[in-house]
Amino acid sequence: MDKTADVVIAGGAVIGSATAYYLRKLGFDGSILVVEKDPSYANCCTTRSAGGIRQQFSTEENIRLSQFGLKLIAHLKQEFGPDADVAFREQGYLNLVPPEGKAPLEAVVATQRRLGAATAVLDREELATRFPWLALDGVAAGAFGERDEGWIDPWSLMNLFRHGALARGVTWQTGEVVGIEADTGKVHAVRLADGGRIGCGALVNAAGAEAGAFAALAGIDLPVERRKRYVFVFDCREFPASLHAAPLTIDYTGVYFRPEGAQFICGLSPEDHEEPEVGDDTIDHAWFEERIWPVLAARVPVFGAIKVVNAWSCHYDYNTLDQNAVIGRHPELANFYFCNGFSGHGLQQAPGAGNAVAELIVHGRFLTIDLARFGYERIAEGRPLKEINII
Repeated sequence: MDKTADVVIAGGAVIGSATAYYLRKLGFDGSILVVEKDPSYANCCTTRSAGGIRQQFSTEENIRLSQFGLKLIAHLKQEFGPDADVAFREQGYLNLVPPEGKAPLEAVVATQRRLGAATAVLDREELATRFPWLALDGVAAGAFGERDEGWIDPWSLMNLFRHGALARGVTWQTGEVVGIEADTGKVHAVRLADGGRIGCGALVNAAGAEAGAFAALAGIDLPVERRKRYVFVFDCREFPASLHAAPLTIDYTGVYFRPEGAQFICGLSPEDHEEPEVGDDTIDHAWFEERIWPVLAARVPVFGAIKVVNAWSCHYDYNTLDQNAVIGRHPELANFYFCNGFSGHGLQQAPGAGNAVAELIVHGRFLTIDLARFGYERIAEGRPLKEINII
């Protein structure tokens, strides 16, 4: 038997859950159905995320989106109840640059500070004093966000939104959308792999790494695809205690690391020509041995003696045009909404992005953050909006 819902959200991880939650918070009293193909959430972008949250972006919209999430974290118990917790480790981000990167870094930090971030540019002497475990060969400066940056538990944030939405009458259904019925400028229904059909007043694409394939079901070209990233967990037997209070540190080569419990995690995003196959979750340990470890050992000398004890692959909903999110309604299918292509910063921006899509559905416009530049129009026109600080 066919179903109908006023809003159908395809994808129930943190983006879809946040959208559903904010629809209710903004007073939407129609029916909301979230369709999620994997109720375990074992393989989604959210649960495999490293959980970072930062304000160190170059694009104003990205900064404001992260600030929305940080404000939520600061008022988590008021929002979700006394037991709400996302294990926020407010240890900061440290972004190191070579001499040629200092001027661009200062310009970006000026933007962040204008918007209220506490990011500071530290010179070599200040870096050496603040982080004595760092070797500074080739480093001219670093941007350090001491407050309102760090990392959270992705599973906890997703479930706060999901359970909050369920408590407000949002319905979840296990299923996979395999077809979209649309004509005359409007989506009418989605079809499921089990043969079911759901009529919809509005359709939200929150399909994560499958967002491009999902949009194609409606004949929409959305340059978002799955990309695989490796996260390595390593032990270091002898290190100064201060190293476990380290920020998430990003070398100018792109190699990053941060503490994780009694251990550390690290990674490096590949160049386009180095992208690994995405068909499975195999780990290329040579990526650590050849590309990551030499940088870690040079930048943090005690990391010359470490041992990888675990690793996992995570997934990016990668926007191949400009690595920035696509948020808004389709210019021709007026009830088709995008919330896609975050390219590695979706978890931290899920609260702001979910709220933004909810505002479009409820009020017909953005109210809290003007995300017009993130709309689909730039995709259709091939007009990239570049973000410098992609990790």
